[in-house]
Amino acid sequence: MTRRNMLALTALVLGCGLSPAFADGLSWYGGHGDRWYAVHRDIYELENRIALLEADPQMDDGFRAPIIASARREIRRLQAKLAPAYWRWTDPCCYSRRPLHIR
Repeated sequence: MTRRNMLALTALVLGCGLSPAFADGLSWYGGHGDRWYAVHRDIYELENRIALLEADPQMDDGFRAPIIASARREIRRLQAKLAPAYWRWTDPCCYSRRPLHIR
C-alpha cells in the first residue's frame, strides 16, 4: 500500500511539474532584463518626487516649478529609452481564437 501511495504521489508531482501551466515557471516577467527594471524604477522614483513636491503647501511655487519641470523632462527621456513591455504568458490570449457568431 505504501509503495502504491508513493508511486501515485510521484506521478502527481511530475504531472503538475510538467503541465503547460507550469512550463515557464516564473519567467513570464524575466524577458526585459535588468536595464528595463532599473529605468522603470527611476521613473517611479521621479514620479514620487514630483507628487511630494506638488503636495507640499509650504513650498514656494517659484522654487519647485523648475524642479518639477526638470523631473518631467527626465521622465520623458527615460521613457524614450524603454522598449514597450513584452510579457510572456503561458496561456494563449483569448483574442487569438476565432470569433463566435450567434444568430
